[in-house]
Amino acid sequence: MFDKLKRFLGGGQASAAAPAAPPVIAPIHIAASDLDDGDLPAAEPDRSLDASMHYLDAVTNAHNATWRLGSARWDVDLDAGTIVFHNDRDWRVSAPVQVIGTLNTADGTWLWGWDHPSVPEPQRAHAALVRDFGAQYGLEAFTTRHIEASEEDGWQFAALACYLAKAQGAYRGPSGQTMIFMTFGELTISQA
Repeated sequence: MFDKLKRFLGGGQASAAAPAAPPVIAPIHIAASDLDDGDLPAAEPDRSLDASMHYLDAVTNAHNATWRLGSARWDVDLDAGTIVFHNDRDWRVSAPVQVIGTLNTADGTWLWGWDHPSVPEPQRAHAALVRDFGAQYGLEAFTTRHIEASEEDGWQFAALACYLAKAQGAYRGPSGQTMIFMTFGELTISQA
């Protein structure tokens, strides 16, 4: 499946010269059937949690193969609602951003983006989808504003938000002792 995504997005073998930024990269669409192991009943929230991790793995692998997300520098402008990456090919990759939450690594606590004082209202929508999912299934960790959590939990929260919103990816950006977990939308790529 990942080779198919790389071909779809225009990825492939690295050449000696850095390739020019593609004019456009089509949004990634992954069929639900590709994400479902079929080992859980359809009404179980664990089925969505499992599928969300598969979804995030697939889109992350596609971005890494195409424009090297994993090694790109990042910057977020919450007022503008954008995240901008700069990769080693001198590409500028930008997208709309949503904040899922922040993880304080000093005390192991998570603060949800849906009620975070530093997150503007428009950048809270994907976190609110997770809160609503938690309310539907009685999952207290998704509906409680401030909880104890690990980095692994943060990735699960971001993966679920990405999956529910059908976002184009998720990212964890460090900021001092805080990790900011975000989702991002359709990408615009240009030569920096």
